[in-house]
Amino acid sequence: MPSPRTPRPLDHLVLPVEDLDTARSRHSALGFIVAADARHPFGTENACVFFADGTYLEPLAIASREECEEAARTGNVFVARDQAYRFRRSDNGFSAFVVGSNDAEADHARFVELGMSGGEMLAFSRPMTFPDGSQQTASFKLAFASDLRSPDFFGFSVERINVPAAERSALTAHPNGVEGISEIILSEPNPTDFQYLIGELCNNRETEANSFGMSVELNGATVTVFNKAGLETHLGIVDPSRERGLLGRAVVYRVSDLQALAALLLKNNVTARQVAGRLIVDPAPGQGAFYCFEEIR
Repeated sequence: MPSPRTPRPLDHLVLPVEDLDTARSRHSALGFIVAADARHPFGTENACVFFADGTYLEPLAIASREECEEAARTGNVFVARDQAYRFRRSDNGFSAFVVGSNDAEADHARFVELGMSGGEMLAFSRPMTFPDGSQQTASFKLAFASDLRSPDFFGFSVERINVPAAERSALTAHPNGVEGISEIILSEPNPTDFQYLIGELCNNRETEANSFGMSVELNGATVTVFNKAGLETHLGIVDPSRERGLLGRAVVYRVSDLQALAALLLKNNVTARQVAGRLIVDPAPGQGAFYCFEEIR
C-alpha cells in the first residue's frame, strides 16, 4: 500500500495590486498591519500581511517594468505568470496560492512526472528586514504547478533556505482581530475538473465534493472550489459569465470578535455585508479578492 500523504501547510497567497501604497492604505483600513515594502531581484515588490498561524498575504506590485519583462523573457515563471494575469484580468486580483515545502526540487520532479509542471524552478535570494530593523539575506526555491486549461490561476511550493525564524508578533497583532487564514475560495463551473491539480498541490488526494463544489484540506486551512451555485449561496456572488478555468475569488479569515470587527470597519468607512454568519468585504482597489471574516468557535 502507498504511504499516506501529509497535507502541506498553506504558506501565502499572491495578490496582484496596482501599487503598494494603495494596497497598504486599503489593508490598513481593513484593520491589518502591513509590513515594510520589500523588493525582489527580478522587478516585483511586495508589502506583506503576516498572521499568527504562519500564513500571509503577498500584495504584489511592479517595481520595474523593464526588469520584469526581462525576467519573463528569460524564463522566470513567477514574473511571467504575474504579467499574464495583469494582461488578462487586471492589476488587482488573486492569482496563486502557495504551499510550504521542505524539498522544492522533489516537488518540481513530481510535478514534471505528473505532467502538471508550470515551468522551470526559480531560486533567488534577497535581503529581509525584520521589525527590530535587522537585515539578513534569505534564499528561496519555488516549484510551479499549473494546468493549461486554467490560465488565470496557478500554484507553487516554496522552500526557504537559510531563513531565520523571525519575531513577528508586532506584525501579527492586527487591530481587526484576524488570527489567520482558514480557507481560500476559487471558482470554476465544474470544480472536479481540477481536483487533480489542487490535490497534488495540497499533497492530499482526498476530495470532499457536493452540489456547490469541492474542498481539499491543507494542514490548517481548506482549499474550496465553488461552482456558480456555490458562489451565490456562500458569497452572494452572481456570476453570469461562461468562463472556464480556476479563478481566485476569496480569502476566509479567522477573527476573534466579529462584532468588534464590524465596528472597526464601520469606523473606517469600509462597507461589509453578512452572508451565512460571515462578514464579507467586496474587492476594492488594493484588495483584489473578497475578504470573508468568520468568528473562531
